This record gives sequence, C-alpha cells and structure tokens, in this order.
Amino acid sequence: MATLLIVHHTPSPNCQAMFEAVVQGATAPEIEGVRVVRRAALDATASDVLAADGYLLGTPANLGYMSGALKHFFDQVYYPCLDTTRGRPFAYYVHGGNDVTGAVRGIEAITTGLGWRRAADDPVTITGEPGKTDVQACWELGATTAAGLTP
Repeated sequence: MATLLIVHHTPSPNCQAMFEAVVQGATAPEIEGVRVVRRAALDATASDVLAADGYLLGTPANLGYMSGALKHFFDQVYYPCLDTTRGRPFAYYVHGGNDVTGAVRGIEAITTGLGWRRAADDPVTITGEPGKTDVQACWELGATTAAGLTP
C-alpha cells in the first residue's frame, strides 16, 4: 500500500478549511490502495518522510515566507532524506492574507533541491478567505496527489 504524507501548519480557520478539504480529497472512497498519514509540521520527522511515497504540504504565508513550522520541517528532513526521496511526487497549498509569492518561492527552491517532482501542475494558492471554488481546488489537490500514488 502506498503512503501519502500530509505535512501541514494549520494555525487559522482559513488554513484549517484548506487542510480539511485536502484530507477529504486524499481519502475519497474511490481512491484505493493509499494510506494517508497526517502530521503537523513541527511533529513530522525524517522517518515519516522516508516511509512515505509522496507528500502534500500546507502552510500559511507568514511575513513573506512559508511558516516557521514548515521551514523547521524542511530543516530537519533535508539531509537525512536528500538522496533517498529524490523523484518522489509532492504537491502543496499556501494561504496568505494578501501575497504568497515568497512562500511559493521557498517551497519550490527546497523541493527542487530535494529532487521531488510535482504531483499536480500547480499548487493551490489562496489569499483572503477561501471560497467554495478554493475549497474545491484543495479537495482536487488532495485527490490528485493520492490517486497518483495508486498502483
């Protein structure tokens, strides 16, 4: 069975709505053969990353960058996972008050360094309160990422 690791920092109701939609998509009944593991960014470990077949990351954009919690996650797992996880699929979502550019740039730089490949064409990026279309995009991101891991 494939494992999808969802690593998230969910400090606000807006991030929570996005996270819940991603989880619902990833665990949709029609997606079989994928185990979904959820970890808060400060709790996720290199062992979690090594045991997973793909990754879905979620963060708010804080002060022009990804959250400190997600950055801490990357700092902890980067070198222990560098060679072993190269080529694995990932996707991500970012929520910001008015701009997510720096957070997106940071995630792209780190995942490029890890050699991960995108599981979805584009990340889901939302500024302001997520609307129905935004929540649906998060659901689809979760479903697409999980479905890509099925045998």
